[in-house]
Amino acid sequence: MNSARSLRLSAEAEAARLPPLLARAEHLAGTVLLGEHGRRRAGMGDDFWQYRPVQSGDSRRMVDWRRSARSDAQYVREREWQVAQSVMLWVDASASMRFTSDKNLPTKSDRAKLIALAAAILLIKGGERVGVTGTDLPPRRGRAQVLRLSEHFSLEQDVDYGVPEARAMLPHARALFVSDFMGDIAGVEQALSKAADRGVRGVLLQVLDPAEEGFPFHGRTIFESAGKSVRYETLKANDLKERYLEKLETRKAALRHLCAVTGWQFSTHHTDSAAQSALLWLHRALEQSS
Repeated sequence: MNSARSLRLSAEAEAARLPPLLARAEHLAGTVLLGEHGRRRAGMGDDFWQYRPVQSGDSRRMVDWRRSARSDAQYVREREWQVAQSVMLWVDASASMRFTSDKNLPTKSDRAKLIALAAAILLIKGGERVGVTGTDLPPRRGRAQVLRLSEHFSLEQDVDYGVPEARAMLPHARALFVSDFMGDIAGVEQALSKAADRGVRGVLLQVLDPAEEGFPFHGRTIFESAGKSVRYETLKANDLKERYLEKLETRKAALRHLCAVTGWQFSTHHTDSAAQSALLWLHRALEQSS
């Protein structure tokens, strides 16, 4: 009994040291029951995948004669494709992402980090290498890399809006950029252009608070940037709604177009929606980007 109690206490102490973000991300990843991420393809590898009938162009040395002897047809033994890909993450850590319109809703930053880390956990479990753009955390596998990612995502920046980091993008890797993309779009254009030049394809996931989508403001309102560098006061906030919504839709259209011409995918997630839905979409999108 003492040894069991000691083991339980040790386990609880170890769990207590884990960052809260990591615990939530692992729980979220655990709710998504998915197979191996993008690896069930024929190619070079050691693990058996399937038998298939001989096709035109197959050489005789590819035939599995033992399997073929059990039928009137000839079969090829295919192995599973096991070339691990690298997936590069960038999650906006700027002040703009720390906004929430309701104390019962997560900040954009919390939701972005949660989804990105849960995606990283699924990717690493699927045998992929995951890292962050730039030079601080190159792609690796394993539990230790998940811990490093969790620690990296705990960092914040004082700037109002984030600019995607596109340095050290490995050729033909995949990428995931998560942000509200409310800053200068030129930075996004430059990052995706650099990525496209290196054969990198990926996903832009825009995270918005529901108030940013619906603009539920009336009468006298003071608008202030999260970093306190911009402040605007109006007596008729409702007069701004139509122009604001037009600008928001213009920004989304520009992001969709940018993704279309660079081979990326784009989606918007709202913090009042389930994080699981975004993670499921993200999984499919990264599959298509491979």
